[in-house]
Amino acid sequence: MMIMHTCYHQNIHKLLMILSCLGGNMKKFWSFGLMVLCLASLSGCESITRAIRGDDYVNAKIAASSSEAAASASASASASSSKAYQKELKKALSADQSAFPQLSTDVANDEAEVIMHTSMGDITLKLFPKYAPLAVDNFLTHAKDGYYDGLLFHRVISDFMIQSGDPNGDGTGGQSIWNGKDKSIDSGNGFVNEISPYLYNIRGALAMANAGADTNGSQFFINQNSDDQSSQLSSDNYPQSIIDAYANGGNPSLDKNYTVFGQVIDGMDVVDKIAAVDTDDNDKPTTDVTITSIEVVKDYDFD
Repeated sequence: MMIMHTCYHQNIHKLLMILSCLGGNMKKFWSFGLMVLCLASLSGCESITRAIRGDDYVNAKIAASSSEAAASASASASASSSKAYQKELKKALSADQSAFPQLSTDVANDEAEVIMHTSMGDITLKLFPKYAPLAVDNFLTHAKDGYYDGLLFHRVISDFMIQSGDPNGDGTGGQSIWNGKDKSIDSGNGFVNEISPYLYNIRGALAMANAGADTNGSQFFINQNSDDQSSQLSSDNYPQSIIDAYANGGNPSLDKNYTVFGQVIDGMDVVDKIAAVDTDDNDKPTTDVTITSIEVVKDYDFD
């Protein structure tokens, strides 16, 4: 995952600079220093992945080949740094608030709307097929087919996010609507990330959970953190309207790594109630919190 690799390389660079300044007498400590820093960096930076996917997943990933992890990180970096993305980002940086659909509670003609009925209350969300057509199509189809009915919120972390969408109920399962049906979209590992400079992990944002770049299946999460995040953001990389929105909370560290495809427009109090329930050591609620059903209030025609 990109967050882990970014932290790792930044810390390596810092260590190299420090050691080079100390001179040749410190060369014998290089190997030891690098080893310690690698372990510390990986331990600290993998925490977000553990939060989204769980310990079993992370432990399996660490055991996998480093070349596969590097390829995944490279793919995510490529998606967010492509010429097309940079061109759109340049336009987004100068756009006014109306250009960012998450910042309005109105449901536009090119948006969909659903009500997520849960055991703790209703959450109304609008979806953005213009910017994340695959994620929205996948979510709406699963919703209409009853795929999400009865599923647990299997991972709940107060001041971070609430997660569901896994038929296994433990963060290890879930497939896209194209799995086993259309290999051009999902070859068996999930469908591609859809990263847009007009959508962000602000408080209330609905996003796909994944196991690395381009591995989207059925799991999703809602950003719940309410702490002000705006001071850490630069207008060189974030539109001012989004910086202002991050003052109300969210998780900017997840931007460019997870597909944002919707936004809570009513029922954020229910999200907060779910986030506040007691959980076990794996962040699973000690008392089941479930999705009763997802009602499609306003559908979208992808034809």
